[in-house]
Amino acid sequence: MDLATVIGIVMGFALILMAIMLGGDLGMFINVPSLLIVLGGTVAAMFIKHKMSDVFGSVGVAMKAFLVKPQNPEHTIGQLIDMANIARKDGILALEKVKSEDAFLQGAVNHCVDGADPEFLESVLRKDLEYLASRHGKGVAIWEGIGETAPAFGMIGTLIGLVQMLATMDDPSSIGPAMAVALLTTLYGSIFANVIAIPLAVKLTMYSQEEQVVREIIIDGMIGIQKGVNPRMLQEALKAALPPSQRDAD
Repeated sequence: MDLATVIGIVMGFALILMAIMLGGDLGMFINVPSLLIVLGGTVAAMFIKHKMSDVFGSVGVAMKAFLVKPQNPEHTIGQLIDMANIARKDGILALEKVKSEDAFLQGAVNHCVDGADPEFLESVLRKDLEYLASRHGKGVAIWEGIGETAPAFGMIGTLIGLVQMLATMDDPSSIGPAMAVALLTTLYGSIFANVIAIPLAVKLTMYSQEEQVVREIIIDGMIGIQKGVNPRMLQEALKAALPPSQRDAD
């Protein structure tokens, strides 16, 4: 579990609640029409922008920001170098005994054992990488869209509340509820966008990039193994994907 995501969201809402409680009653900030305008309007806009299945799937995509398995490029490089040593000593077919929890790496190994040439192997793996980036991009786009749309519907709710307030200025009792809708919709839209949607989109983008880097390492490593590149030279080449501070860890 990514504790940073959990801590960030909890801390964000805690600070907002603290500010509310210090300045008044929490009940003052609860308004059902305002919530319906922001949440309902945002969901409606997402249905217009994206396929319904993608919108419903965005909930599962968001969970990856909480439950994602961290990528470890150094571990992947270590696996590839071990395989390079095996292939150099016993031949490519010896990799048939190698098993990996990484489905992408295991698939690449299987292609090598089945006799795929380097050009075909690279083509297949890069297509897989492109499809992965495309799938991730859809999920990120939905949460980015939510981050853009929620404040917009907050503003729509504000305009509705202002119209209602101006239309009933002769009735003082109606000014308060109309003003609450006007202000709280903007508040809800801003909170939903800036505490949830936009941070989740950024976190999902970061995790997607990390996974793509690891897959790039796997592609370069497996092609090097197939071509018989010296394991030490291959290790130095693959370490280029690591930050400079981690390259000399060995």
